[in-house]
Amino acid sequence: MRRAIVLAGLVFLARAEVPAQTPGPVAPVSFEAASVKPNASGERNTSVRRLPGGRFTATNVPVALLVQMAYQLQPFQMQGAPAWLRSDRFDIVARMEGDPPPPPVGSTEPDAVMLALQTLLADRFKLSAHWETQDLPIYALVRARPDGKLGPNIRPAAVDCTAAAAASGAAAKEGKTLNPNTPDRVSCGFRNSRGRIMFGGYPMSFFANGLANEVARSVVDRTGLAGNWDFELTYTRDAVRRPDVTDTAPANVDPDGASLFTALQEQLGLKLDSTKGPVRVLVIDRIDQPMPD
Repeated sequence: MRRAIVLAGLVFLARAEVPAQTPGPVAPVSFEAASVKPNASGERNTSVRRLPGGRFTATNVPVALLVQMAYQLQPFQMQGAPAWLRSDRFDIVARMEGDPPPPPVGSTEPDAVMLALQTLLADRFKLSAHWETQDLPIYALVRARPDGKLGPNIRPAAVDCTAAAAASGAAAKEGKTLNPNTPDRVSCGFRNSRGRIMFGGYPMSFFANGLANEVARSVVDRTGLAGNWDFELTYTRDAVRRPDVTDTAPANVDPDGASLFTALQEQLGLKLDSTKGPVRVLVIDRIDQPMPD
């Protein structure tokens, strides 16, 4: 995947602290073997892949992104990160015993690969951190119309993505590729291509979580929409709200078109209401540059 990662500073309005502790799995889960090497290529492209046979690769990846993946964080949920965590890039090749399945559709619990990545960060980068719950501005994703009617671009999901993931894993073991997604359609997943979101086969809570990175706030699903959904959403990214957006918009996005907030209402019949609520934040106490392999 191609992704530009910039973590902005946060202003915390209030905090409720808990005793310092190193976050991690209850029972240690680790990669059987792992290589960590600096990447000084200067490239912008970032690739993270989970492969059959318990293999995990990350190419040209900032450690901030690894922490976010391991603990399922948005950028604004991480505090105390040194500058090199965002700027320095690394290549990781790892393998764990067995062939752990992907997380179930809509799951918010870390799976085996995420837990192994937590262990790698603690062992190789000496990550030590603690959790805090802070009362911060958030958005609530709700239905825009009083009658609850949805917009023209959204419909119930057409694909059972849990079954599709199982079929894809079985095909991979036979050296075959089975992917329900195409360049122009996402049947299972969330793809944001610089102002064009393609979403399919997942619950609305998954979409809300994905929006958090776009609006730099936690987003909670209060739509009341059960089940899984398919839709496409096209909008113009807000350079003021998202100062990290430096790439040009794709040709199919009108630079004078609707903002994300307007597009949500017109195309999906949803809106983002500004409110406040508890946000779990990972505060980094220590993290070191890794020793070379």
